[in-house]
Amino acid sequence: MKLLFWLSLIFVLYTYAGYPLVLWMLSFFRNKRTLVSGQFPSVSVVIAALNEENNIGRRIENLLAQEYPSDKLEILVISDGSTDGTEEIARSFTNRGVTVYGLPDRNGKAMALNYGVSKAKGDIIVFTDARQTFEVGAIAHLTASFSDESVGCVSGELHFLNDVESGIQVEMGAYWRYEKWLRKNESATGSVVGATGAIYAIRRELYRPLPQGTLLDDVLTPMNIVMKGHRTVFNGAAVAYDIVSKDFGQEWKRKVRTLAGNWQLLTLSPALLLPWQNPYWWRFLAHKIFRLLVPFLLPVMVAFSAFSIGPLYSILTYLQLVLYGIAGIGMLAPSARKVRIVNLSCFFLVMNLAAIAGFWRWVTGGCRTAWQPAYADQGGKKL
Repeated sequence: MKLLFWLSLIFVLYTYAGYPLVLWMLSFFRNKRTLVSGQFPSVSVVIAALNEENNIGRRIENLLAQEYPSDKLEILVISDGSTDGTEEIARSFTNRGVTVYGLPDRNGKAMALNYGVSKAKGDIIVFTDARQTFEVGAIAHLTASFSDESVGCVSGELHFLNDVESGIQVEMGAYWRYEKWLRKNESATGSVVGATGAIYAIRRELYRPLPQGTLLDDVLTPMNIVMKGHRTVFNGAAVAYDIVSKDFGQEWKRKVRTLAGNWQLLTLSPALLLPWQNPYWWRFLAHKIFRLLVPFLLPVMVAFSAFSIGPLYSILTYLQLVLYGIAGIGMLAPSARKVRIVNLSCFFLVMNLAAIAGFWRWVTGGCRTAWQPAYADQGGKKL
């Protein structure tokens, strides 16, 4: 029991602290700088949209305002069976160089992206959603990194705007700072194992069509490129803005989908786990898969420590139960979340429960359902 407890604890600590520490140490010995230039390759921005009438006009205006040569920039909107005014609004921009494709049936985001890339003419494909906005120089910063021939994919940085209506803004901010630090150091020491879905770009010739129902195009596409021998890098100067989840309920939906998507990757591309096919297989495991296993170990740790004899294990059991008790109070009494430790405990618990829910969604076939726009109830809110 004692040995199993310590092995479980080491695994959890490595997942959240050990892996970042390894990256930090590697950065001193394997710092791979990315060459950048002021060249302007031809770019196609592909937006897959489903019932985005509240966002699509503002999104297109934002892209048209980019500081990038207009003769080298095309914008493609792929409407995946939208039943609202998405297509009509998008077509109002056709005289400004925007191309709109209306797919008659809803086949999912992955199929819409595949169609968009097949119609794109640019050497570089930029992927984004209808909800976010870009800094005016975002596309220029993304393309600058492609002057380095080893780079096949470039991920930008997502900034969350302050929202007084959000009850988890501080926690989400801390989580994203942690994530961005990981990605920055992965990039500096080789390659990132994924991209920011709101803003990333690839070389068009490296695109591999996504399987229908793919939830995480922003992980599978970059990893497909990595397995072809190219790097995925992080460029913090290419910035997109989004709104933070307003509460645990909204973040729960987003997180369950994301974590189910991580499980789904093992089905869609088992080669991700093979070191002879994926040069960054250990990073993929440590960053994407180990976090999926942690929630299953947490209750096991409580049991192992509770059944181990000794004052140390009694204290450790008590501390774990106190943590979960505090989180439970926060779940049952939302007003208690005003206390930072309660809100942090709730956030930790919700995120790990979401991983279990994501696993259940995956094993029960829920990943095969058609995509839905994230934060759909925030439509029309200005960024």
